[in-house]
This record gives sequence, structure tokens and C-alpha cells, in this order.
Amino acid sequence: MHKIYVDNGSFDFEYQLPQMVYSFIISSILLTILQTFGLYENNIMKIKNRKNILNIWKNELKKINIKIILLFIITFILLFFLWIYLGCFCAVYKNTQNHLLKDVTLSFALSFISPFCIYLFPGIFRIASLRSKSHRNIMYNFSKIIQFF
Repeated sequence: MHKIYVDNGSFDFEYQLPQMVYSFIISSILLTILQTFGLYENNIMKIKNRKNILNIWKNELKKINIKIILLFIITFILLFFLWIYLGCFCAVYKNTQNHLLKDVTLSFALSFISPFCIYLFPGIFRIASLRSKSHRNIMYNFSKIIQFF
């Protein structure tokens, strides 16, 4: 708030960029946690690969239901507190709402652009590994390593 006051209300992109990157990192961590509760294909694969399907089905279905319930509870709690925080912030700092809108828009755009960069490089190496005849395994394994970063 003080930086906005010192700059006479002008938007300083260089000052806001680290904050947007921090916001992106924190939201990525939260997304990973929520995906842990929201994704359950491993449970379905356990059901598919077992012969005694009835007992496994019941156990895995309970795990899937617990994950879904926890996902909704955590999501609603996070959204509730974030909306309260945002509402209080906008009520107290009425003159900074334009800055908040610009920050949210740029962070939102960054969250759409970053997956293209993250998934582009492993894809390039996998396509190159399919075309290469001599270094096929090396390039494919390298793309798998890049995928984890």
C-alpha cells in the first residue's frame, strides 16, 4: 500500500512481478494438494488390476468417497476465507481496487501461460525421441525427467 502511495497511484509492474510469481508458486502448491484429494485414477487402476474385485471395489470406493468429501470441504473452506479476506481488503482500501484488479488479471494470465511452457519442453523432447533412431531412449528418459520439474 505504501508503494502505491509513494508512486502516486501508478502501477509499477517491476515491483508487482515478484509478488505475482510468489502468488503463482503458492497457488501451484495448493493446487497440488487439492489434486491429491481430487484425482483418484490410482484407486480405479487398483480395482481394474485385481481379481477379487468385490472386496477391492468396496475399499477403493470408500477411499474415493473420502477424497471427494475432503476435496469439497477444503475447497469451500478456502473459498470462504479468501472471499472474506478479499471483501475486507476492498472495503478498507477502496482506492486500491484497480491495482488489485490489474494484479489478479496478470496473475490469471500467468496461470494460463505457464502450463504451455511447462508442458511444451517435455513434448518437444518426446517428439524428437520419436523421430530419432539413435538416441530414442535417452531423449525419452530426459523428457520424463523434465516433466517432474
